[in-house]
Amino acid sequence: MAEMPLIAAEARRNLPEYTVGELSAALKRRIEESFSYVRVRGEISGFKRHASGHCYLALKDTEAVLDAVCWRGTALRLQVKPEDGMEVVCTGRLTTFPGRSKYQLVIDTMELAGIGALLKLLEERKQRLAAEGLFAEARKKKLPYLPAIIGVVTSPSGAVIRDILHRLADRFPRRVLLWPVAVQGEGAAAQVAAAIEGFNRLPAGGPVPRPDLLIVARGGGSLEDLMPFNEEIVVRAAAASAIPLISAVGHETDTTLIDLAADRRAPTPTAAAEMAVPVRLDLLAELAAKGSRLQGGLARLFAERRIRLEGLARGLPDPRSLLGAKAQQLDDRVERLGFAMRTRLEGCRARVATLAAQLRHPQQQIGEKRAAQDAAAHRLNRAFGHFLALERRRILGLGERLRPAVMRRELDRARDRLANLAGRIESHALSHEKVLERGYALVRDADRRAVISAAKVVPDAVLTIEFHDGEVAATAGSRRRRQSRRPAEPAEQGKLL
Repeated sequence: MAEMPLIAAEARRNLPEYTVGELSAALKRRIEESFSYVRVRGEISGFKRHASGHCYLALKDTEAVLDAVCWRGTALRLQVKPEDGMEVVCTGRLTTFPGRSKYQLVIDTMELAGIGALLKLLEERKQRLAAEGLFAEARKKKLPYLPAIIGVVTSPSGAVIRDILHRLADRFPRRVLLWPVAVQGEGAAAQVAAAIEGFNRLPAGGPVPRPDLLIVARGGGSLEDLMPFNEEIVVRAAAASAIPLISAVGHETDTTLIDLAADRRAPTPTAAAEMAVPVRLDLLAELAAKGSRLQGGLARLFAERRIRLEGLARGLPDPRSLLGAKAQQLDDRVERLGFAMRTRLEGCRARVATLAAQLRHPQQQIGEKRAAQDAAAHRLNRAFGHFLALERRRILGLGERLRPAVMRRELDRARDRLANLAGRIESHALSHEKVLERGYALVRDADRRAVISAAKVVPDAVLTIEFHDGEVAATAGSRRRRQSRRPAEPAEQGKLL
């Protein structure tokens, strides 16, 4: 028996010797060959997503823990979003990590364990509704700051409505309208959808007031308990609500499809009440603080303006002295204006008198113009007489030089022209005979020239007076000046002004 330990020790000395690296490589090959494709069920623990995109986690149960890794490319294709506490079934291969003497599962696929089919259905419904735009952020409405009436859709017997009412009373009491519904079980989804639509159909100003904000709430529970709030009819009613809606279904970690369609998601019903109204005491304190700041600011502003006004007033002269100087200046201008007006009128009157003295009397001007006209007429008569004498002598000279035949021919032509002109004159009633027929007479001197002025007639001159029916011889007597019929004008010129 004593020889047995010696034999065992000798056998151990004959075992092949491995380096650490060789042994690690051998183990890696053996594990990968034996477990090249496995399915492992466990609960996710210690989930971590690295900056590179790789995911590291551990799968555990009541007896053991298995490290796992999901590379970046595979993590992007996973249909399940890994979270701590989630029970999943992972498919992949086992391998070792020689640097730490650890073995781990390299995950290729991941699905939920137990309720995987239900979660897959919800994921497909979520993707379909999201494609329709029901979860888009652009369509979400802003919550009113202080709603007057809040509509609550929940169970009337649960603790949720009491939590909401209690929180509202603590923060800012508001009027609450409760629409009682079943929050789980068969028919719950239809009741919740009908409640949302019913609140939206209430007319503004009707007997039942229309809420300014809706809260759809229930407590936590399993996935099966929260399924009514994942139904499509509820999601569409929440998305179509014209009244802003807060979803407060379940606890912090519970997520339903109505949370995605609502305008705001609250982690708990109590948090929904906090989102609905501000804290009244905080508002009063803020209002008081701002009022105090406003009063202080106004006081400082008025003080600064008063100081500035007093400084400016010290630099200004006394208004009474300014007005007194201007009033004295105005009196001086008024006095100077009156004196200037009198001086101007006197100057104008003197100028008018001077101009009036330089004017000649109209009778004098008329007499001068008449004398000038008579002198011009006399000069014209003399010139015309001289011209006639010259023309007579020229014509006589020309007549003496003309041949008798030519003279006769010219006389014939002149006679014809004269007869033609006489006929034309007779036809136009312009001959002097026509004039004589109207009562006028033609006076001729001894040379048979027409006498047109009394100044040319000398006393005892022989004249011939031609009437329309004959001539009468007459002898001129003394001349008498024709009396003017104009009224006598005053000897002195009157004043114009």
